[in-house]
Amino acid sequence: MSNPNAARGRKHSGGHEEEHENHERWLVTYADMLTLLMVLFVVLFAMSQVDQKKFTALRDGLAKGFGAPAVMSGTNNAVQTAGGQSSSIDVAAGVGAKPDLANAKVDNAQDPALQKAVQDADRARQQRMQSSAQKEVTNLEEVKRQILEAAKQQGMEDAVRFAIDERGLVVTIVTSEVVFAGDRADLLVAGQRILDVVAPALTPLPNHIEVDGHTNQLPVPTKYYPSAWELSSARASTVVRYLIDQGHLPASRLSAAGFAGERPLYPPSDPKAPSLNRRVDIIVLSTLPAAERALLPSAVRAN
Repeated sequence: MSNPNAARGRKHSGGHEEEHENHERWLVTYADMLTLLMVLFVVLFAMSQVDQKKFTALRDGLAKGFGAPAVMSGTNNAVQTAGGQSSSIDVAAGVGAKPDLANAKVDNAQDPALQKAVQDADRARQQRMQSSAQKEVTNLEEVKRQILEAAKQQGMEDAVRFAIDERGLVVTIVTSEVVFAGDRADLLVAGQRILDVVAPALTPLPNHIEVDGHTNQLPVPTKYYPSAWELSSARASTVVRYLIDQGHLPASRLSAAGFAGERPLYPPSDPKAPSLNRRVDIIVLSTLPAAERALLPSAVRAN
């Protein structure tokens, strides 16, 4: 009689045996990690080897951009100019302190073409500014011509004087006894007539109008005002108020200021000082930018 247990044993032995669990699989992952670390260090080592030619080209390019010979440090990514000043720069990103291009000097031997381009651009800018100043002087001269022609028709050409400075056209009204009484800011009839002569040429202009009051430098105490400052300011304000009340100019285009005797046209030793320093200036302010307004006196001389 056969043994069933033996039969089962023989049947089991004829099949595949059950596989054991692999407890050393982590070694594969560990080996992969070591391999990647080795590759990383190889790459870092390769990057640390500086290509001298590329380094020199980068240094020269940055030196030209900053307008001076430069020395680059391999550790702190900084550019040091010949003058000893350094500007921190991120060489990889190409960003850093903004160079002063306006004051940068281009080395003739290094880049004459760049220097010529800078000089041409500066020359063109100066020519544009001078041209704008010349046009402004022409416009202001036309306003002067209109005022002078109207004054001649009224026989008052001697009551107004003209000048063009960095502010614009200055129309000077000498405040003699026919314009303002002594130590007073009440506009007399003759003064009103002079303003009626000047105003029509100013009305169509877009320019802002500034009225400045001035007294002479005589050491005479004021009677109706605390000082010459209040007197000069009151006279300028009287002129502004008259131009507004008569409809010559809107208030938004006018301003008034008093300077006492601090801005004389003539020194106290000049015989003309007592009469001509006592005045009201009506200034047609130029609309040009400040840099171009500064060229107005030279443009007048050129004309």
